[in-house]
Amino acid sequence: MEKLKSLHAGKAMMVVSALLTATGQLFWKWGHVNLLYMGIGFLCYGAGAVFMLKAFSLEKLSVAYPLMCLSYVFALFYGDLFLGEAITLKKGAAVVLLGIGVTLTSYEK
Repeated sequence: MEKLKSLHAGKAMMVVSALLTATGQLFWKWGHVNLLYMGIGFLCYGAGAVFMLKAFSLEKLSVAYPLMCLSYVFALFYGDLFLGEAITLKKGAAVVLLGIGVTLTSYEK
């Protein structure tokens, strides 16, 4: 069980990095009218960078970095939930294609 945890720790950290990066960017979007949100955005983005650096130390670059594209997926849902940006069929298809690409590039035997 311990080996399984360590095997996927870098990938999990990169997913957290992608989530924090997208969250930081959402707060930056709100920050143009509220400087507190701008600061929160910088904190989230910075924390995302820390998780990314740790992920790079645990995982191969060719496996870890493609997972950052999950930030696009998180941003798509943030846009829908918080900004009233509809998720269209075209956007949904793009997310599915991103998911397939990430899976293919991140999968290792």
